[in-house]
Amino acid sequence: MYSRRDFTKLGLALAGTLSSTTLTAHATETTEERFEIMKTEAEWKQVLTPDQFNVLRKHGTERSGTSPLDKSYAAGFYNCAGCDLPLFSSDTKFDSGTGWPSFFQPLDKAIGTSVDKRLFSTRTEVHCSRCGGHLGHVFEDGPKPTGLRYCMNGVALKFVPKAAS
Repeated sequence: MYSRRDFTKLGLALAGTLSSTTLTAHATETTEERFEIMKTEAEWKQVLTPDQFNVLRKHGTERSGTSPLDKSYAAGFYNCAGCDLPLFSSDTKFDSGTGWPSFFQPLDKAIGTSVDKRLFSTRTEVHCSRCGGHLGHVFEDGPKPTGLRYCMNGVALKFVPKAAS
């Protein structure tokens, strides 16, 4: 006998499969946007792991709860895994309970945003301002002082500890 929970899981799995197809199709479209660091798909594949490439270049999403950066609160900076641009300070990191590293404010001029209409909703996508790598999304349910939650894929980030004084 199947329960409602079984049908819900099946529906979510189907939606995930459909969204993966949509995400891949969207990510392969040509774009006129130019960034300081521009590489071919082959060049990105040489410098990124397969998971990093999927998230940063193909707009993928890592599974919730899989990033060791989610529960890390050491002092330092979270840089773009694609180009090493500092994006967030550990001073703005908080536990959102979502399973992804979350911040309430990026560093100045570190990120860009765009409208994301995939997955049957409209969200604000966050990307690196230097290489254009997809980082995650920003939502309006974060803590003070900004009220924002920058929900980032940990695989798109590289933690750099603060130098000891």
